[in-house]
Order: sequence, then C-alpha cells, then structure tokens
Amino acid sequence: MREQPNTVIIGLNACVVTLADDTPRVLVVRRDPVSKAHASNALPFGPFEPEHHRTLEIGLRNLVQEQTRLSLGYVEQLYTFGDRGRHEVEPGEGARVVSVGYLALTRQAADGIANFRNIYDFFPWEDWRGERPAIIDTLIRPRLDAWAKLADAQARQERARLCFSFDGLHWDEEKVLERYELMYDAGLVLEARRDGRTLPASAPRAEEQATFGEPMLFDHRRILATGMGRLRGKLKYRPIVFELMGPTFTLLDLQRTVEAISGIRLHKQNFRRLVESSGLVERTGKRTTKAGGRPAEEFRFRREALRERPALGVKVPLQRTQRP
Repeated sequence: MREQPNTVIIGLNACVVTLADDTPRVLVVRRDPVSKAHASNALPFGPFEPEHHRTLEIGLRNLVQEQTRLSLGYVEQLYTFGDRGRHEVEPGEGARVVSVGYLALTRQAADGIANFRNIYDFFPWEDWRGERPAIIDTLIRPRLDAWAKLADAQARQERARLCFSFDGLHWDEEKVLERYELMYDAGLVLEARRDGRTLPASAPRAEEQATFGEPMLFDHRRILATGMGRLRGKLKYRPIVFELMGPTFTLLDLQRTVEAISGIRLHKQNFRRLVESSGLVERTGKRTTKAGGRPAEEFRFRREALRERPALGVKVPLQRTQRP
C-alpha cells in the first residue's frame, strides 16, 4: 500500500562508537536497498513504533538490540535529519523519512549480525595522529581549488581553507561535519553522485570518488560525521571518554583513547600532569604489566567529580602537525 503524499515516517539512527586496538570504530550493518544502489554499510536504523516504544530512546535501544544483539549503555540524542530526498532511492518514491539520530558509546563487541568498522575508513582525512594526512594535499586540495574556480571563488576558497586548515591554519578537529558537507557540495564523495545531485565539472569520476572515503547508505555518513564532531567536542567539557574505558586503566590507555577519538597527538607529559591534577581520576594502588616493560600504575574514574565540577573534560594542550 502506497503512503499518502504528505506522509511522514519517524526513523531512528544509532551512531554507536567503541574503541579497539587504538582505533575508533562504529557499529555498521549491511543493507541491500531496493534500488539500483549496491549493498552499503549503514548505521543501525529503523522506524519508531509508538505503539511499542514509550520513548524514542527506548525505541532506539530496542532497535539496536534486535539488529545487532548489542545492549547500549551511554546514549544521547544528536540531531534530527529530515532533508527532502535523504531516504528516497527514486524520485517520488515512498514517504518523507525524518530520522532522529543518536550517539552511543559502548565497550562491547557486536556478535555476528553486525560489525564495527574503523571510522577513518569513512573519513581518511580526519586521522592526524601520525602527521597531516597526505590525502588532504594530494587529492582534496587540488579538487577543491578546481571547484572554487567555477563560481564564488573567494567564498569557496575561504570555506575550504577554514575546513581543511590550508596555508598553515590551525586544524579544528571538531569540524568533521563541515568537512564532509564541503566534500559533498564539491562532488568529491560517492554519495553526491548516488543521490542524483548535479555534479560540478571539477568532480572526479565515480571510480575516483571511492578514494575519498567509503560511502554509506542514504545520509548515514553525514550522521556519522555529526556524531564524531559531537564526540570530539564533548571530550573537552564532559568526562565522556570514560564511557569507553574499563573499570581500571593506565594513563597511557586514557591518552591513546583520547588521541584515537580526537584524531590528534597529545603531549604526553602535559596530558599526565593535567589529568592527574583535574580530579577526574584516582590511583587504585595497583600496577599492571599488560603493555610490557615496566609496571604501569592503574587508575579509575572518580565519579564524585561529576558532582564537584559537572562541566569537566579532558582539556589538554594538543600537538598538531602542520605543513603547507
């Protein structure tokens, strides 16, 4: 039965992030759209069912449990995604789908049905832990320069400059969504072609677009970018990183987790000094040799810190590698 033209369906999308092997990973499911599109990586998603779900969050938790056998812990609402055409495979097909996106953090691994993928497979320009990613200067900048010359050159050049820190500008790790949307507007990512957008003359061929990160179903890569930007920003003013840590950890474990999520390298001595003086952690009195070498001191999160200073995150000086 076809929906009426003005029908709106409320959907739920889950951006579930975990950490494994010092790599941020997102929970994905494989979907085969009823269209010309190929099977794609997708975030867990489905309709909100008001007759079964008392709240949107309960609906999301049930949906993820059913699709992936994963029970969610920390969950927060991200944004409502309702652009026309975001869920349509062919023009005019189906109802308007408005999805409520959620960010969730977990220490669990999915069991069989779904799997966790490296987030930087979808955003290869976001991992600065080693050095400035080569893709920015070898592939992205030339394409954005060519795109800027087609129209509104000054505005487009400034937008690209601020997003990707061209000309030695400070890299803002929180602008994950802004960078992805710029890539979409410039026709660099496969989603722009798949969505039937009019591509600029500077856009690469379809086979070249695959080098600009793996695509996702519908607008799920945009939702993931929104989640990553939120998570990176929140690291600085909320102790959200501890949702990804075990009951006990070393300061090196904590540093590597923050680095993996933020995508940038931290100054080791400053990190240790500021974290220890922040009141966020306390010593357990035990040591571990799990990393090899000398025994490392174990710490745990002080939940009392939430009552003492609720707006508290990992505020540390960051080292960013810059080059022209």
